[in-house]
Amino acid sequence: MLERGRGVIVNIASMSGVVSNHPQPQVAYNASKAGVIMVTKSLAGEWASRGVRINSVSPGYTATAILDQVIEQQPEWTETWFRETPMGRAARTHEVAAVVRFLASDAASFMTGSNVVVDGGYTCW
Repeated sequence: MLERGRGVIVNIASMSGVVSNHPQPQVAYNASKAGVIMVTKSLAGEWASRGVRINSVSPGYTATAILDQVIEQQPEWTETWFRETPMGRAARTHEVAAVVRFLASDAASFMTGSNVVVDGGYTCW
């Protein structure tokens, strides 16, 4: 990308990189996702003049097989999550993918260093 003088990178972070979720303990996960957001911002600043845009997407709880396992094993966690998500549900994978698609497209040609949170409102409290 640097050699061509153009390109787009979309990193996948998490809302856990901007808030401390509860009730589950997950300090290492939260710290690593905050790191993804900072790598995104830092590289975006360094590479923008070289034609490469870098943004990140921070999904909230998303309907996947892993979430299904957690719902089965820790129903009290998911009860808290959905109660504290204003939209009251998990994201669908296509809802997160649509934001990634937007950031990778020319429609986002003046965006770099941004972190787009897609969490049904969880972080608005």
